[in-house]
Amino acid sequence: MNTRKVIGIGETVLDIIFRDEQPVQAVPGGSAYNAVISLGKAGVPVSFLGETGDDRVGRNVIRYLEENGVDASGVNVFPESKSPLSLAFLDEHNDADYLFYKDHPHDRIAFSYPEINPGDVVLFGSFFSINPVVRQQVQGFLEYAHDHGAILYYDVNYRASHRHEMMKVRPNILENFELADIVRGSDEDFEVMYGKKDADAVYRSEISFYTKKFICTCGGNPVEVRAEGGFAKQYPIIGGETVSTIGAGDNFNAGFIYGLMKYGVTREVMDAGLTEEQWDNVVGEALQFSANVCRSINNSVDAAFAVQKKQELAEAEKAAANADDEAAADVTMM
Repeated sequence: MNTRKVIGIGETVLDIIFRDEQPVQAVPGGSAYNAVISLGKAGVPVSFLGETGDDRVGRNVIRYLEENGVDASGVNVFPESKSPLSLAFLDEHNDADYLFYKDHPHDRIAFSYPEINPGDVVLFGSFFSINPVVRQQVQGFLEYAHDHGAILYYDVNYRASHRHEMMKVRPNILENFELADIVRGSDEDFEVMYGKKDADAVYRSEISFYTKKFICTCGGNPVEVRAEGGFAKQYPIIGGETVSTIGAGDNFNAGFIYGLMKYGVTREVMDAGLTEEQWDNVVGEALQFSANVCRSINNSVDAAFAVQKKQELAEAEKAAANADDEAAADVTMM
């Protein structure tokens, strides 16, 4: 029996966080990167495919992955290039405004495809996944993962800085929708992309033709879920002190994928359609991960939360193995 695993693919940056115009934290980041760090901390087998520069920042990016239990062998290091930087300026609501700096003269990603088994989960998204410069390589991997039975989770994460490129990259977005089993975006993403924020309007006009499972996060408002069979439900966010929202969406993704593992949502379950209880379970995990990361200035979940989630995952896997053994014994006795 193959152990299910998660593969994240995306950009890496050094996030430098400012409050009142002064830097207060610097930590490796990136959308899929932040999610795989939290998943690695929580005991999920996970690897990362991406790129970084040949410098001190790049070495730190790779070391941070490895320290948190993530396989970093798929990270490309570009010779004689500097790693990207992201400056995140927190406002009075602890929401961030970003400036990005990138100096990759080649901007090409090349990697060996990892082994993919049915039920593995691939996390992809952001502009990285639709960037025409690397689109051929990314699309090839996504098609390979799809053909090998992976569950594909697409985080749209389309920033206002790319508003003017929407027409150029729209075909790539549609291809991602078609490949994805689950599409997650924020109401702000969809306002930039389509000029609309209402989850029902976005789902009907832009998403449902391509994929049926849709999640729309709406800042401090309830999360909206739409799926096949007319399923529609709101999930209130978990309240509490907010120190920074920088990793909120990324860790929602991490928690949702953690939930797929913890609650045994396989390829077969995904194809059949999730029950309301299954949606409740996996979205519940997503909300917990997101709430936890908002309580600190870090991009990933804290150590105590990660230990708790690692224990929960181990207990769930043990219970599932025992159930399988009992089922096999019953068959043998028949």
